[in-house]
Amino acid sequence: MRKEERQSIIAQIIGDNVVATQEQLLNILQEKGIHVTQATISRDIREMRIIKRPDYSGNLRFVIYRQDEREPFEKLLDNAKIVGLSITQVQFLNIIKTIKGSGNAFGAILDELSLPEIIGTVAGIDSVVVISKDEEDARKVYDLLAEYINAKELETS
Repeated sequence: MRKEERQSIIAQIIGDNVVATQEQLLNILQEKGIHVTQATISRDIREMRIIKRPDYSGNLRFVIYRQDEREPFEKLLDNAKIVGLSITQVQFLNIIKTIKGSGNAFGAILDELSLPEIIGTVAGIDSVVVISKDEEDARKVYDLLAEYINAKELETS
């Protein structure tokens, strides 16, 4: 089988199924009678720009990375609505809880904006710490995001 055909089938598989590991992808391919090695799957994933991303249910799954053409600020607000669970301001910091697997991506979107109120971010699997130079700048960041993250109440310390 030609590489283009195999990669087309892989794209269809990850579009139609929740596939989160190379092993799962390999098993589905084998069920379809396509026998390839783990190295081939790894190469296909790299060439096709397949990444893991949480879906709307919070499950991690393979998706084909496509360059986001939206403006960075629009992308931030859209992602805040989807992945943001809560935001808490603590002095000059904002701690944003996200759905599992979204912290790093959300932190990268914040970094991409280069807002003057944000000195930097530290992100994990399900959270982002946003560092500002003072409480006033942290409040501006909080006010910007709280509405979209659906914070229940103003939380400050």
